[in-house]
Amino acid sequence: MKSRPLNTFTLKLVEKLKKAPIAFEEFLDELKQNKERFFDSPELEFELLLTNGFPLEIENDKVYLKTTRTLIEEQTFCIVDIETNGSQVSKGHQIIEIGAVKLKGGQIIDKFESLVYAKSIPEYIQEVTNITPEMLEDAPALEAVLKEFKLFLEDDVFVAHDIKFDYNFVSNSFKKYDLGVLENRKLCTINLARRTIKAEKYGLGFLKELLHINIENHHRAYSDALSTAYLLKEAFSRLDSSIKTVEDLIYFSKNANPVMSKLKADNRKKKEKKKEEE
Repeated sequence: MKSRPLNTFTLKLVEKLKKAPIAFEEFLDELKQNKERFFDSPELEFELLLTNGFPLEIENDKVYLKTTRTLIEEQTFCIVDIETNGSQVSKGHQIIEIGAVKLKGGQIIDKFESLVYAKSIPEYIQEVTNITPEMLEDAPALEAVLKEFKLFLEDDVFVAHDIKFDYNFVSNSFKKYDLGVLENRKLCTINLARRTIKAEKYGLGFLKELLHINIENHHRAYSDALSTAYLLKEAFSRLDSSIKTVEDLIYFSKNANPVMSKLKADNRKKKEKKKEEE
């Protein structure tokens, strides 16, 4: 099956569904308006959205966005980290390791971990990740790992520390192997941490030290996914009680004021540097 191109159509659907559920027949009419749809049949297009992780449900002949009604403690969050041998799928770069953990109700309920076969890894990436070509010689092929990971992910909220890179790289990798694209709702822990945790820097390594998250093997996919899961739990513990649903959380992570402004962080760094010089 060919994959559907990335487009803004589903983003517009999300905005409509966040305001109110849509009658099923009206929703099918919306799908007919998508000029980049894969199927002529809107019913099949609806099924494709579900397959690609768009969290939809039908109740009383109305289509709902699940995350508008699901409470944070009832949602399954899939925290993902990948290691790659470059930055762009379009240039032939690929995932060399993928790790993920599922978090629900404050508990880790499942995990996914796999190295991926690749012909080459640049030396600088070997130095950062400690992944060598020899380690990948007997690893499964990327297409097989992606198929398995897609089944693991389902329509859970996709979480990553720097969501844009991981989400887009995984989605473009799916697309390359005709596995669809990602339509899951997504949450960036950098954004969420900025709005819940006072810190001078928001890189994962710094936050791990600040929050005493003692997980080794930094820059390995599963270890970083697990560290991010503990970071997510910490951020949840600091949320205001008014933030109840998953969509409340996603909105808050993007739009709330940071707990520590960039100016304050920069001033603190300058003061510390001045003390060191004295």
